[in-house]
Amino acid sequence: MTHPAWLDVRRGEAPLIVSIPHAGAEIPPHLEGRFISGWLATRDGDWWVDRLYAFAEDLDATVIATRLSRSVIDVNRDPTGVSLYPGMATTELCPTTTFDGEPLYRPGHAPDEAEIAIRRRLFFQPYHDTLSAEIARLRERHGAVVLYDAHSIRSVVPRLFDGELPQFSIGTNTGSSCDPALAAPVETVCDASGGSRVTNGRFKGGYITRGHGDPRAGVHALQMELACRGYMAEPAGAPTPDNWPAPFDANFAAPMAATLRSVLESCLAFAKSRP
Repeated sequence: MTHPAWLDVRRGEAPLIVSIPHAGAEIPPHLEGRFISGWLATRDGDWWVDRLYAFAEDLDATVIATRLSRSVIDVNRDPTGVSLYPGMATTELCPTTTFDGEPLYRPGHAPDEAEIAIRRRLFFQPYHDTLSAEIARLRERHGAVVLYDAHSIRSVVPRLFDGELPQFSIGTNTGSSCDPALAAPVETVCDASGGSRVTNGRFKGGYITRGHGDPRAGVHALQMELACRGYMAEPAGAPTPDNWPAPFDANFAAPMAATLRSVLESCLAFAKSRP
């Protein structure tokens, strides 16, 4: 299967897929001038998550990641436009505002329905087609496959949630996207780290978790939303171009990476235990 240049795929043989849909920061040249600024258009990315999970290759996991900014297309949103969190603030398939509600586009330059359909075909569909193909490939070899959707977000985003987000937010679509026997050991690892943890709180899992998780078919999907403070020197107060994103520091991130390695190891142990 040939992949577009913006889609990175590392194929492994273990029954584990790590999806990284929001760590990209690239904007196609023809769109650059339409955004108010490049910084705003990339500010809400899941910064450095791809580096944080670099160890996944050691586990022989399949890793799928887009280089595109989520402001171009958010592959973790329902493509029909239906809100994943009815009644709560969120962003669209092709976001027009930041997490804080600021406009992303210059006046008159936001995408219309025709352009959204084009972006969906060019960017959204290839990501999900790749996920489906890799799930099918690994299901031929294993009794079960875990799809682990890796995310992060600033610890404080008042428009999206109250107060400070727990360090670990686990989403299983209220228990429907994976077997409880997968969520339980992941929770145990997170709790043992000493960081705060919630399951199916503000973030229950996006379209990737909900759309591909099918426990009855041996596909168990789980989303992990990390508060950025756990692996980077997140600045206090509102982010600015001078302080955000903070540089990636492997030493600072090492404790979190160690916890996440244990999390993925527990996912592998679960998958390998299935008949």
